[in-house]
Amino acid sequence: MQADTIIFDLDGTLVDSAGDLTASLNHALSVLGRPAIDPASVRAMVGHGARKLLERGLAATGGMTPDLVEAGVRPFLDYYGANIAAHTRPFEGVEDTLALLAGQGLRLAVCTNKPVALAEQLVAELGWASRFDALLGADSRPFRKPDPRHLTDTLEAAGGRRAIFVGDSRTDAETALAARVPLVLVSFGYSTEPVESLGADHVIGHFPDLLPAVGHIQRQFTASTAADGA
Repeated sequence: MQADTIIFDLDGTLVDSAGDLTASLNHALSVLGRPAIDPASVRAMVGHGARKLLERGLAATGGMTPDLVEAGVRPFLDYYGANIAAHTRPFEGVEDTLALLAGQGLRLAVCTNKPVALAEQLVAELGWASRFDALLGADSRPFRKPDPRHLTDTLEAAGGRRAIFVGDSRTDAETALAARVPLVLVSFGYSTEPVESLGADHVIGHFPDLLPAVGHIQRQFTASTAADGA
């Protein structure tokens, strides 16, 4: 049985949101009396949700305490929600690749550690409101990536039976491994380490390269099924 669903991480995989996340973090830091952080440094902090981003931003600008994080969460989220797609855009080739995958009859879904309301808002503002069969965010369940249930529940919500996961980070790699789901990692995302070291089935440097990667994994599924039936 081949995969019938392709599940994607959002930030750093489908979209380059670093500009808007940087602006939102720096707004919250300013409210807390901290200096701004340059965009390149913020890119290396993204991937574990708003609270973790704030923790890292505070640690880099003079020290983090739980009270400071709590004080910064609302300014961050309010600013981000008001400016969520000011600079965020799909990576090159994403639009056409999603259309081609859907044209092959594959279900498409998103599994992200962004709060679900913000993820849904961003997807809608990018014109993707009807593109995905399911979208689960950090607060859609009592658990989130790297807990494999976040991924398997996304598959279930999409109505699929077998998935391929596409991400950009160690968190995504650990999630796929624990869920026993084939993994494609993009090399242009927000990983702080070489994604080639994370055990993906395929690493792609351009989003359209996802199509042959998916084709290769599907052929492996077919060969495995044939071998099991021999």
